[in-house]
Amino acid sequence: MANGRIRKVVIAGGGTAGWLAATALSHQFRDLLEITLVESEQIGTVGVGESTVPPIRTFHRFLQIDEQEFLRAVAGTFKLSISFENWRRPGERYIHPFGITGQSTRACGFHHFWLDSVRRGMASELGDFCLETLASREDRFTLSSQPQVNYAYHFDAGLYARFLRGIAEGYGLKRVEGKIREVRQDPQDGFVQALVLEDGQVLEGDLFIDCTGFRGLLIEQTLQSGYEDWHQWLPSDRAVAVQTESVGPPVPYTRAIAHEAGWRWHIALQDRVGCGWVYSSRHMSDDEATQKLLDAVGARPIREPWRVPFRSGRRLKAWNKNVVSLGLASGFIEPLESTSIHLSMSAVMRLVQLFPLDGIPQSLVGVYNEVGRAEMEHVRDFIILHYHANQRDEPMWRECRDMQLPPSLQIRLDAWRERAHAWQGADELFRVDSWTHVMLGQGIMPSQHHPLARALSDQDMQRLLHSIQQPMRQAVQQMPTQQAFIDSYCRSDPRVWATLSPVTPQATPA
Repeated sequence: MANGRIRKVVIAGGGTAGWLAATALSHQFRDLLEITLVESEQIGTVGVGESTVPPIRTFHRFLQIDEQEFLRAVAGTFKLSISFENWRRPGERYIHPFGITGQSTRACGFHHFWLDSVRRGMASELGDFCLETLASREDRFTLSSQPQVNYAYHFDAGLYARFLRGIAEGYGLKRVEGKIREVRQDPQDGFVQALVLEDGQVLEGDLFIDCTGFRGLLIEQTLQSGYEDWHQWLPSDRAVAVQTESVGPPVPYTRAIAHEAGWRWHIALQDRVGCGWVYSSRHMSDDEATQKLLDAVGARPIREPWRVPFRSGRRLKAWNKNVVSLGLASGFIEPLESTSIHLSMSAVMRLVQLFPLDGIPQSLVGVYNEVGRAEMEHVRDFIILHYHANQRDEPMWRECRDMQLPPSLQIRLDAWRERAHAWQGADELFRVDSWTHVMLGQGIMPSQHHPLARALSDQDMQRLLHSIQQPMRQAVQQMPTQQAFIDSYCRSDPRVWATLSPVTPQATPA
C-alpha cells in the first residue's frame, strides 16, 4: 500500500474539517482522484458562531471563493480583533488587533519607540497606533480605507460546511450518507483498506482522512497513534455553547470575557449570536456553567445549550500509515484566539503540498507531522500566555500564574521582560504585533527596551507618533459602521438558517 498509486480518497466525517479537505482536494486534483466523503445527518454540525483569523482569506483565494457569495451564504460578519475583558484582572480590557502597529525599522520594532515615549511621559496606548484597534473601538468597518484593514470573519459553522459541500460536489466529490460500523485493515501492514457502513456499504480507499472529531475513529481507535495532553498548561476542558437572538448590531471583534473558572465567547453574526462558556471542570460544575452562560448572554436562546467536553493536546502522529487526521481528530487547542479552523486549513494545505499521489513515502509523512507539531506548539504557547499572565484571585487563575511553563514560552517571556524583545518565525501564525499587544495587555511590562529609541528627540518622537496616528484616525472617521457596510455588501437572506440540522456532534445536551 505504501508504494501504491493513490486513486481513491475517503474522508470519514463532515463538519468544517471534512468539508475543507473535500473542497481543497476536489478543487486541486479533480480528475486525478476519486474522492468520497461519508457523514451522517443524524450527527450534524455544531452550528454556533465561529471566529477565524486573517489567513482564511488567503485560503479562500486559493479555492477561488467569492467573498460576497461566501458571506451571504454563512451569515458572516467581519472581525478586526479580539476584545479581552477581565483577563488581567476584573474590569480591565485590552484589544488584540490583526493589523500592523505603528512603523518599525529593521533594527527596532515600533513598540520600542512607543515604550520610550511612555517613559518620557507621553501618555498613549499601543493600540492608538493600530488601525484595526481604532476601528474596533468605534464598531466601524470598510474594505476601502487607506491603509487597508487586515480582517477575518465570524460565521455559522453549519452554514459554512453546507457552503463548502456545494463547492466540493460541484467538482465531482461524492457524498455518502451513513454511519461507520467497521474499519477494515490490511492484515500485513495495518493500512486501512475500507470503511464498512451500518447499511453494509463498503467504501474502499487508498488514502483516508479522519475527520471524526475527538474520538479519532481511524487515527486513534484503529491505529492507536497516541495523544499528548496539554491539560497541565491549559486548564479548561469543557464548554457549554448556545445560540441567541441578536439584540444589537454586530461588533467587528470577538469578545473573550474571563470569569472565575475560565472565559466565555460572544460572536456576533448577522442575525444571531454564538455564545459559549469555557471552563475547568475542576473549578466549576456543568450545571453551574450552563446557568451562568444563560444568565450572561443577555438575549433569548434560539436552541437549547449543549456541552462539549474536550482535551487540549495533539495527536502524536497526525499522519499515520495511510490515514491523515484533520480537525479535532488531529488535536485541539481550546477556542481562545480562534485558531481551530485555521489549523484545519493549514493542515489541508500541507497535505495538498505533500500529496502522495504515487505512494506514501515516510519522508513526507515525517515532514507533515513535524511541521504540524511545531505549528500547534506555537499556538499552544500563545494561548498559555493568556492564562499565565494574570492578576486574578480565584484558585484556577492562581494555579495558572504559578505553573511551570513550556521552555519555548519561558524563553519568549524572559526576552520580553528583560529587553522588550519579541519575534516571529517564518511560518508562525502570531506575529510580533500579536505578542506585544497580548503581553502588554496581560500586564507584562519590560524592564528595558531597545536603546535606539532614545536617539529621537522629544520633538521628533512626538512628530513620529502624530504622523502615524493622525491618518488612522481620519480613516476610521470615514468608515461606515460594520452594520451599514454589511447591509450594502453581503447581507444574508434570513432563510439561510432554515435547513440547518439541530443535532450536535460529540456533545451532551445541557
